Amino acid sequence: MRSANNKLGLWTTTSLVVGNMVGAGIFLLPAALASFGGISLLGWCVSAAGALVIAKVFSNVSKLLPAISGGPYAYTRAGLGDFTGFLMAWGYWISVWTSNAAIAVSLISALSTFFPILTANPVVAIFTGLGAIWLLTWVNTLGIRESGQVQLVTTILKLLPLVAIAVGGAFFIHWEYFIPFNASGVSVSRAIAGSAALTLYAFLGIECATIPAGNISNPEKTIPRATMWGTGVTIFIYILSMTVIMGLLPPKALQHSVTPFADAAVALWGPWARYWMGAGAALAAFGALNGWILVQGQVPMAIAKDRLFPAVFAKENKRGTPAIGILISSGLVSVFMMMNFTKGLVEQFQFMLLLATLTSIIPFALVAAAYVVMVIRRQEIMTRSDWVKVLAPASLAFIFSLLAIIGAGETIVFWGLVLLLAGTPLYVWNVWTRIKKGDKKSEAERNQAL
Repeated sequence: MRSANNKLGLWTTTSLVVGNMVGAGIFLLPAALASFGGISLLGWCVSAAGALVIAKVFSNVSKLLPAISGGPYAYTRAGLGDFTGFLMAWGYWISVWTSNAAIAVSLISALSTFFPILTANPVVAIFTGLGAIWLLTWVNTLGIRESGQVQLVTTILKLLPLVAIAVGGAFFIHWEYFIPFNASGVSVSRAIAGSAALTLYAFLGIECATIPAGNISNPEKTIPRATMWGTGVTIFIYILSMTVIMGLLPPKALQHSVTPFADAAVALWGPWARYWMGAGAALAAFGALNGWILVQGQVPMAIAKDRLFPAVFAKENKRGTPAIGILISSGLVSVFMMMNFTKGLVEQFQFMLLLATLTSIIPFALVAAAYVVMVIRRQEIMTRSDWVKVLAPASLAFIFSLLAIIGAGETIVFWGLVLLLAGTPLYVWNVWTRIKKGDKKSEAERNQAL
């Protein structure tokens, strides 16, 4: 039993949610959305509404299973069974370490503002990325509390430039830059849907407070609060800062900007502000990488403890961290990151990232379905209003997730399913090994233990 002093508190857990959502990618989104015009703000509102209902579902499920680590995996397994839970976790784990490789690449890009050699010399870029990955891997093997402290500090530091832009720029908005409101050339509904699809991915990470549940102090209260508070803070900062950026830079300039936040900062405070904003982007990537490295160890550990994944991932060091699992995952992150700097493998790197995004969204739909199943299994007497409280967020979260999955495109959905099913042999092997060793506990008995 871990001491309460070695567990994550409310603020640290909230910073895990905010820090994992706010990565370096948010610093590029204004340019990607500029072609839609002001209507993209409605897209932000749609994706924010979806994020809130998904956060509500995770918050509610965490109250049913307050101290069970594994987050989406544990919830899906409890409601939909071993096989579905395993496939979800398999895809989610792959999505985490592939996403970490992308975050490492974005960190290198952000640092190139200060060290131009990173864009000119791939060898230097690779070693810089590897240095960041393994530094944070070491931090995460020291203990979850140490990792949480790094997460809290980097989250505060990365939010400072975003808040500064949002507050300082609010007094200098040019409202004429929002005209025409719909500059996309397509219908209003398609413009909102298109911008919402782009902005949805900025909310990946909603589930992060639920993953290390066994390492969180007072989880039945901390996890729901951290999930909702973290999502709310992120939504507020996203929408306010995006509104200000669009009001500070002319639409054409914004559309062609490769550093929109930095350009807005220069417009407000002068040339020196570019470096300050570059530091913010670097901190955003560094903090997100730290948080997701924590997750990349916790997810396979939860599966391994259920004997559905190689036992090595369940081994903890004397500080209570799944050190071997973290090291294995970071090794995969390192190899995958180097693909981005290897001629001929860049396209494969980009394709895997699309698959990773898809397998990050699938758990949202599965957890929503599992939530309803778990409530039904409890066989408690519930009023009509109780059922509304359960079915409303679960249905909305499921539909929203399903639309996001469809929006990924048929090619990505096909290969995403192939990626998930590729884990089936590993599942069969682990079940067979477990039976061979005499573990004949039924799935129902294991779920009952939850």
